[in-house]
Amino acid sequence: MPHVFRGATNVPHVARRCELNAEERQHQIVALARRHGAVDVAKLAAELNVSAETIRRDLRLLEKRGLLRRTHGGAYPVETAKFETDLAMRTMRGVPEKRRIAAAVVGLIGDAETIFMDEGFTPQLIAEALPTDRPLTVVTASLNTAAWLSMNTPVTVLLLGGRVRGRTLATVDHWASAMLAGFVIDLAIVGANGISREAGLTTPDPAVADVKSHAVRAARRRIFAGVHTKFGVRTFCRFAEISDFESLVTDIGLPASEAQRYSRLGPQVIRV
Repeated sequence: MPHVFRGATNVPHVARRCELNAEERQHQIVALARRHGAVDVAKLAAELNVSAETIRRDLRLLEKRGLLRRTHGGAYPVETAKFETDLAMRTMRGVPEKRRIAAAVVGLIGDAETIFMDEGFTPQLIAEALPTDRPLTVVTASLNTAAWLSMNTPVTVLLLGGRVRGRTLATVDHWASAMLAGFVIDLAIVGANGISREAGLTTPDPAVADVKSHAVRAARRRIFAGVHTKFGVRTFCRFAEISDFESLVTDIGLPASEAQRYSRLGPQVIRV
């Protein structure tokens, strides 16, 4: 039952270097986290030949710098202007949570006939769960989502034109934004690399932010969909405010107290 509020990856062998100073060690930790999606305190301590407390201290400093987010026993990388996870990595992390989020979002579509579907893996799962018993038109920048819908459903698909980003297989730049500027869309289903009460919704790439902001402006209704690890994260480019959205749909990893804080900014927060 959804909770509604109204208003570790293994680290590969790293050569032991007792001479590593703190800065070098922290650089190594960030590089490993970005390469593998997560790091583990105990494994890092063994591989880097330092104490677990030293690693925990490094992780605290790296979290303060906005490079990592700590978890129980480890950390994962935060996306920045210079680092963004690719689609392949997104398909391997938090899949059960993303499927629950997708099902909950589909339940919120209502009578929408035209839907903007954002780039990314969670929006792709939402697209795959769309109803097929009534006419729908989906506008998307995602090549994967457009191809799957076109091959497997009767949905009418409009693929935004533009430069294709290899990291996410989605189109960006002025061609995509110009197409969106000419639409009035019933519902935009939007993701983000970061969402925070202070900075709103953010993404590392200015070209991606421009497409997302045009989609937000073109839509009558807007729903954010994303796992709890997106919350509290701020990346480079702001493209929307929390108050722009009627609903934020995430998983139960977001604490209830934090969900209530977001709900005070306007949207309902749904945890599944």
